[in-house]
Amino acid sequence: MNMNFKRTSLSALIALSLLSGCASLTRTDYQTPAAEVPAQWQHAGEAVPQAVPARWWLAFGDPRLNALIEEALARNPDLAAAAIKLKRARLQAGLSADAMNPVLSASASDTRGQQLRYGQESTRSASGRLALSWEADLWGKLAHARDAADWEALATAQDREATALSLTGSVASLYWKLAWLNQRIDLSRQNISHVETTLALALRKFEAGSVSKLDVLQAEQDLASLRASHTQLLQQREESRSAFALLFDGVSKDFAEPAHLPEAALPAVDAGLPASLLARRPDLAAAELRLRSTLATADATRASYYPGLSLTGSLGTSSTSLLQLLNNPIAGVMAELSLPFLQYQEMKLKNGVARADYELAALQFRQSLYAALGEVDTALSARSQYRAQGEHLERSLRAAEAAEKINELRYRSGAIPLQTWLDSQQTRRSAEAALADNRYNQFAAHASLSLALGGSAGL
Repeated sequence: MNMNFKRTSLSALIALSLLSGCASLTRTDYQTPAAEVPAQWQHAGEAVPQAVPARWWLAFGDPRLNALIEEALARNPDLAAAAIKLKRARLQAGLSADAMNPVLSASASDTRGQQLRYGQESTRSASGRLALSWEADLWGKLAHARDAADWEALATAQDREATALSLTGSVASLYWKLAWLNQRIDLSRQNISHVETTLALALRKFEAGSVSKLDVLQAEQDLASLRASHTQLLQQREESRSAFALLFDGVSKDFAEPAHLPEAALPAVDAGLPASLLARRPDLAAAELRLRSTLATADATRASYYPGLSLTGSLGTSSTSLLQLLNNPIAGVMAELSLPFLQYQEMKLKNGVARADYELAALQFRQSLYAALGEVDTALSARSQYRAQGEHLERSLRAAEAAEKINELRYRSGAIPLQTWLDSQQTRRSAEAALADNRYNQFAAHASLSLALGGSAGL
């Protein structure tokens, strides 16, 4: 009897070893979806070879900006939510891995009886049961499900990195926007003061009888228009401050705002090769990892329709009669074979759905890649065009300032009407505003390019 049991056990082990190789029959080899990636960027001519830093904002050498980004990474609610999602995905991956292990369960009971007739002994019985069940993963269904959960957990980690990277761009952009608004507000105050001086001059000339009331009215109109625009700038700054606070979990930031945009040249950026985006952008990494997860899910769906084998074993003891334990070992092993492939139509439909999910994920991955390539090319173009535009605007401002000075002298000497001088003032103000706007756009374009090229927030 013992020899028969050993031979049976050995045969079972050999059979399981052979069947375990069946898992490879349901595994699909992963291949990155084919995509046409250009050999170089369309607008890479202005890029200067320099490594893209993982923490891109450090290249500006602004301690205030560095501190604000570090604080936002620690307090931002969106990033906190991303961390919770990552924790959940990792726990789910742990559950999928645990499903491959045997399941152990135990139960116990204790019963006591008392006879109603006097002199009869009381009885007591106790029993315990230990059960072990295990599903043999013959075709890799559980392994594929575990792989899918692992890929999803890795993708969720990349989601968190992408959220953090986007947050750094939002903090930097709003920080620079506040600097730009403070600069525009300061220019607005100077312009209001300048027109107030012009109005005072027109009043003196009017009182002296050298000009008509029209000069005074034109100066007053310009002054009122400037004051109205000034209030609009103040409102924009308040809105930007509120948006900035939201990045820090709604806490209003009390810090020394920059009075103007930095005047130093922007850091150089090497765009690298288009194919390098796959390694640098966390959103693309997440998309590819989810593609792998979808493929593993499809394999698990297909494997679930192959025959399944479950083994269940139990070991128990019972005791009766007074408080004396009577050992009675009870042991048994049962094997159950399921044949889900008999449900052919359901199997065909579910496999088709799983395959369609994978094809859709592959298409979305290619779309994400092409969108990323477009973002980099657009950002490279914007960086180049804004820089060229800035050079033209600087020349325009210098010419406008010179023309304004000439017209001021001519008005004071009575050679031209006030409106001509006021027009030249407006031209100079427009040139100042355009140059400030261009400077902000250059910083915003640099942030967009840095984010489009990918990297890390250093989490």
